[in-house]
Amino acid sequence: MLVKTILRHKPPGFVSVPSDMPVSGVINVLAEKGIGAVLVVENGELIGILSERDIVRSLSARAADTLTMTAGALMTRNPTTGSPETTVEQAMEMMTEGHFRHLPVLENGRLTGLVSIGDVVKARIDQSEHEVETLRTYVTGKV
Repeated sequence: MLVKTILRHKPPGFVSVPSDMPVSGVINVLAEKGIGAVLVVENGELIGILSERDIVRSLSARAADTLTMTAGALMTRNPTTGSPETTVEQAMEMMTEGHFRHLPVLENGRLTGLVSIGDVVKARIDQSEHEVETLRTYVTGKV
């Protein structure tokens, strides 16, 4: 299964913020949307990603000063990205090895979506269930 299949089953688009947005504003966006990360975009280009984890780690180190920082100051620059042709297995491997939970998706250099570890795991489970059902049908002769 490919990342483009996951994106087809998700609502279109992604949530992004400008690099000059204060972290307090990013926290509001994360809470309102019920998401774990936002993409930081300038002039239509992906420049970074900012997650709940990034914010919590900064709060631990800098306390309330974190809230007045900007998304651009706290974001992870040049995040690892995938493409629509990235397989679910490749996405899982990138996320596991990189210790991150969100993978921006670029097509021909253009940001087209974002998949989370939850999206990837769900796709893998769905794929496994389909394979099991196919084998069950084959074995029982109900083709």
